[in-house]
Amino acid sequence: MNEDYEYPYPSPELASEHPFITYEHERFTENVMLDRAEGFYEEMNQRRSIRMFSSDPVPQKLIETAVKTASTAPSGAHKQPWTFVATQDPEIKREIRIAAEKEEEKNYLENRMNKEWQEALAPLGTDHHKEFIEVAPWIVVLFEQRYEICPDGTTLKNYYVKESVGTAAGLFIAALHHMGLATLTHTPTPMKFLNKILNRPENERPFVLFPIGYPLEGVEVPDLKRKDLPEIFTTVL
Repeated sequence: MNEDYEYPYPSPELASEHPFITYEHERFTENVMLDRAEGFYEEMNQRRSIRMFSSDPVPQKLIETAVKTASTAPSGAHKQPWTFVATQDPEIKREIRIAAEKEEEKNYLENRMNKEWQEALAPLGTDHHKEFIEVAPWIVVLFEQRYEICPDGTTLKNYYVKESVGTAAGLFIAALHHMGLATLTHTPTPMKFLNKILNRPENERPFVLFPIGYPLEGVEVPDLKRKDLPEIFTTVL
């Protein structure tokens, strides 16, 4: 046991009551790690939110694999409080689009979003039209499980739900981009209509809607600049 630790993990008592395995880890040289890190950064720095998708079909296996990747995210007490609901059914996508645009009309046209919010969105040129919901071959809605419903009908609390689901969403986006697909984080507030359309239980709440597919050929995206490292990173000495 490492002499740096006064209190080893797991303790002998914990290990005697719950299963543990040795973590398999390959340690790279610093140069290899830097190459891997910079390569991944350069790949992810090309990621953009796409609002015009091709209707070309996408194999379901790709969506499933991205969900499996997302499910590797850490979660509070390892409760994994998420459900990914996917559809490529044209009628369901149409119903989602109609409901989303109804809410977005209130946001954009009836001033449910305040002036400051709309000014922040102005460079993106977003509005209440959400055609991509119907055009993209897949719609995946990520639901957060506010609590767990047991087979006998009793409930159990989930912990750090939003933090856990947000982390899973980030891995899901990274997985899609890595495999060559595009997506958009769409949150048509309020989103309760998604429970009804997708027939989800009362313990689940919509977190984000992802249209997924290939970018439409020639699609344009805002020429945005990401913050430089000194603006988002500091060290405490």
